[in-house]
Amino acid sequence: MWRTRDDAPDAGATGGGGLLTLPDGGGVWGRISPRIASLAMAHPRRFRFGIQLSTASSGQDWAALARKAEDLGYSTLFLPDHFGDQLAPLPAMMAAADATTELKVGTLVFDNDYKHPVVLAKELATIDVLSGGRIEVGLGAGWMRSDYDQSGIPMDPPGVRVSRMEEGIAVIKGCFGPEAFSFTGKHYQITGYDGFPKPVQSPPPFLIGGGAKRVLSIAAREAQIVGINPSIHSGQVDAAAAQNGAAAETDKKLTWVREAAGDRYEDLEINMLQFAGIVTDDRAGTAEMMAPLFGLPPEEVETYPHACIGSVDQIADDLRARRERWDVSYIVFQGDTMEALAPVVAALRDT
Repeated sequence: MWRTRDDAPDAGATGGGGLLTLPDGGGVWGRISPRIASLAMAHPRRFRFGIQLSTASSGQDWAALARKAEDLGYSTLFLPDHFGDQLAPLPAMMAAADATTELKVGTLVFDNDYKHPVVLAKELATIDVLSGGRIEVGLGAGWMRSDYDQSGIPMDPPGVRVSRMEEGIAVIKGCFGPEAFSFTGKHYQITGYDGFPKPVQSPPPFLIGGGAKRVLSIAAREAQIVGINPSIHSGQVDAAAAQNGAAAETDKKLTWVREAAGDRYEDLEINMLQFAGIVTDDRAGTAEMMAPLFGLPPEEVETYPHACIGSVDQIADDLRARRERWDVSYIVFQGDTMEALAPVVAALRDT
């Protein structure tokens, strides 16, 4: 029986899961955990960088952006997954991969509510095959209220959405697995399904992020990459969300991840999206100007975990300090800062 937060005190803490079954060698269905254990050695915590892009005026322009990101040393091109002014993530991911040779592609992050996980798994596996193994599987429970309101997709309470996402993770992993599987949960029921094509990566890395304890605990148990984000309770980016991303709150979030991950923590890659990136020689003045937007004192804005403000050297020193404090080594910048922050990428990547 699948127990979720909407019918249990804290499913995230207890690690409840649906029933995932695979046929054994004799053809008898048996129980296995939906979690696929990581076989990686401890993560080296070397810096790598992603860039989040969302749109272009033509296929040529999109391909040029992807090639520029690769040339500047970015590891991954990400897209958001919203219904506003942006390209659809999956075809844009494939086009970016086709225009480049090594650039990884992914999303920050797919909303589990927008596609059935069997459909999403097939599309992601196809891109992994056609790109030669370059996808990262970003998955979340959804947060932007306007997406739900405008599309008419029901925005269930957070506990329900997170439970459905947790089931979705198990289903996608089952689809990526070597043979047919069945899954019985509250939200999804899969019967004897063998997902094709199989991805080149075995399995592709999952990137799951959030700002609340339950989602970060799921990420710590299920993902290879854990994104530490502000918690956006209101369904829109506001001062409360910005304050939730402050340093003291980030300390708490890393504690939750460590506790939930247990022995696998050292294998995890810690990721943070930067909501602002400003290269300037007037760090203090810029922080003072931005402080009202964040609802934080200027001195906290200067070292805010989800913003980079200062000279190239100051930003590089800040990112080293954040790695020391929070183990974060996978930094994602916004697309409009791709060139301005390229010297930071050049200074830090692979170090």
